[in-house]
Amino acid sequence: RQARSFRPIFQLGVLQVVRHASRVLRDNLTRQRTSDAVHKDTDLAYSAFANDPLKWAFPSAESAFGRGVNALTRFNEHLKQSPTFYPRADNLIQLLEPLVSELGAITTRLLQAQEGEGVSWWEIDDNFYMAQGVGYATLGVMLAVQHDFADVLRDKNAQEITDLILKSLRGSQFDPIIVTNGGKAGILANHSNNVKVYLDDARQKMNSLISILRQG
Repeated sequence: RQARSFRPIFQLGVLQVVRHASRVLRDNLTRQRTSDAVHKDTDLAYSAFANDPLKWAFPSAESAFGRGVNALTRFNEHLKQSPTFYPRADNLIQLLEPLVSELGAITTRLLQAQEGEGVSWWEIDDNFYMAQGVGYATLGVMLAVQHDFADVLRDKNAQEITDLILKSLRGSQFDPIIVTNGGKAGILANHSNNVKVYLDDARQKMNSLISILRQG
């Protein structure tokens, strides 16, 4: 059985979240004002992750994504000497909003698979692992949020809801031997529905976190 993390469709789900996060890192989290210059390495990372994942040459997707990882590694080293990272409530909102939208899109697709609307049996695996990739990467982002925005979460009394978001995202990371799409009264599990429940719960709680952050 192929490990899910090596499935291309799982990796595409991760990539979707990485693209959102790298854009916000470049445009918001590393700039005090909109007139500030864009950090070179965050710009390189964003451009690298925007590469077509199906491109195999000139340059290949793998080499482009490798440059993106290297750029983020350099940026992380740069932070040790010259901090240019602004973990404010408004910047956290900017980070969360596209992730909420991504979770909304993927859970809608899972619902369609569950109900057999415009999703063939052959696409069920892809939908499931794409959703898990999105959930996995969002979990990584939220773990970083819990650490890097700790002061903001404490000031807003948002630590508990952040813990609940993490719990839901962790719940989405189960690994069935085979993905099935059983009905409510059937003997087979409906894995599309099971992962949707966790991701939709995380999405709703992230929306609640955004509301909390907007309060004075």
